[in-house]
Amino acid sequence: MLLDGKRIGFGLTGSHCTLEEVIPMINGLQDEGAEVTPFVSHTVQTTDSKFGTANHWLESIEKAAGQEAVNSIPKAEPYGPKTPLDAMVIAPMTGSSMSKFANAQTDSPVLMAAKATLRNSAPVVLAISTNDALGLNATNLAKLLQMHHVYFVPLGQDHPYKKPTSLVSRMEDIPQTIEAAIRGEQYQPLIIEKFND
Repeated sequence: MLLDGKRIGFGLTGSHCTLEEVIPMINGLQDEGAEVTPFVSHTVQTTDSKFGTANHWLESIEKAAGQEAVNSIPKAEPYGPKTPLDAMVIAPMTGSSMSKFANAQTDSPVLMAAKATLRNSAPVVLAISTNDALGLNATNLAKLLQMHHVYFVPLGQDHPYKKPTSLVSRMEDIPQTIEAAIRGEQYQPLIIEKFND
């Protein structure tokens, strides 16, 4: 197994409608032999929504990972110098987090872990889920697409007619994208059709 023994950080940010789809990917990575450490944004920790309470999601994440989530910037910072990761994935990555990451704003445990991983020239894999990827966030998407050590889970428009600026990654491609990123390659094809009728 290509991920056997690899230390993977798994960051989750506040695209609450995508959490149910993403959390099983933690188990998928473990099935591939990876050791998975979860990182959660402040939004995931504190926001109740129609998709579930913050406590529900935090418990689900920690149950899947088999360990407590890294929930603060000071707890995330050592994943650079002291306990480096082989790769860091952010899934789902909101437009807000994408904007901050592209502009070097480290204001959450997830983004601190990503910054710490880049510091070690290890790959950061982004699985985006945002309604404005082709709107105001398009400039940030373009910046990240050309950034060294940053890779994307294949993405497409989830509803080009009702939400023409929205892009969502195909979350089931997370393991393959991480494997390619560790080899220094972008998993292809990057742009996919992901239309939900």
